[in-house]
Amino acid sequence: MDLAMAMAKSMLCESAVDGQACNTCDACNWFEQGNHPDFRRVEPLESESEESSPDSSSDKPAKTAKRSNPLIKVEAVREITQFLSLSAHRGGWRVALIHPVEAMNVSAANALLKTLEEPPSRVLLLLVTHQVGRLLPTVVSRCRKVHVPLPEASQALQWLQQSDANISAAEASALLAESGGAPLVALASSTPERSAQRENFLDFLAELMETRQPDVCQMAQSYKDAHVDAWNWLLRWVHDVLGQKLTGQVRFYLARAEQTARAGRTVNVAELLAFQRELMQAAKWLRHPLQTQLLLESWLLRYAEIVKTKL
Repeated sequence: MDLAMAMAKSMLCESAVDGQACNTCDACNWFEQGNHPDFRRVEPLESESEESSPDSSSDKPAKTAKRSNPLIKVEAVREITQFLSLSAHRGGWRVALIHPVEAMNVSAANALLKTLEEPPSRVLLLLVTHQVGRLLPTVVSRCRKVHVPLPEASQALQWLQQSDANISAAEASALLAESGGAPLVALASSTPERSAQRENFLDFLAELMETRQPDVCQMAQSYKDAHVDAWNWLLRWVHDVLGQKLTGQVRFYLARAEQTARAGRTVNVAELLAFQRELMQAAKWLRHPLQTQLLLESWLLRYAEIVKTKL
């Protein structure tokens, strides 16, 4: 997404040098303020959603919680195509960005096909997706695909250490491991507030084996507004516990290898694998549940049951 925004900004910049926006011209200032007349950005809105009814026959939180899946509907796409057919206010390029493209419903995707096949002159249409397999083949076939792989570990480490966050080599290595090799995610995780929040959550997971009556309700209450982060931390923790159990290695939390190894010695692999699958399946609707506290509480209770199985 950051790359797509940088590309859009550079195309609209009126003093770009070697394809890089100058960040000083009027066009760059308008872009940063979100009001450049020749740029449009489309993302799904919470109000544009389709809801599924809960399954009352199941006791799993993922089934009982009502879910909403925000969509990019056909009206939004028609507005974009109309905008791209007009003359540019500044006499240059017109740029539209759609993210994530997989959020378009079928009608919206079909409405975009004509513009993709025969775009107007001096038009750049940027489609951003992390799940290309969910796109219609007719959309994919009309696009120039640009894959954005993770950088080499050495490059990412160097970039993190040279950032304005004053990250040491050891911290950069730990952050990069936790983020799965994504330097921007690692940088976002380096703030003192976020680091403290993460470490407190991981401390709780590590202590679940020894605590007879863990205060899961209080923890879920504390993290209900950060449930997406908590879900990520829990999923990575479970991955490391499984890694310790099966291979003796960790991927994400290098500094907590001893704790995940201790957890790995107590768990039933089949139960933990089933729990991991449950967490991964929750990703498709995680950002829009109605009962975030109850969901997080149920996951923590389930994990506590698994790690206490053989105590």
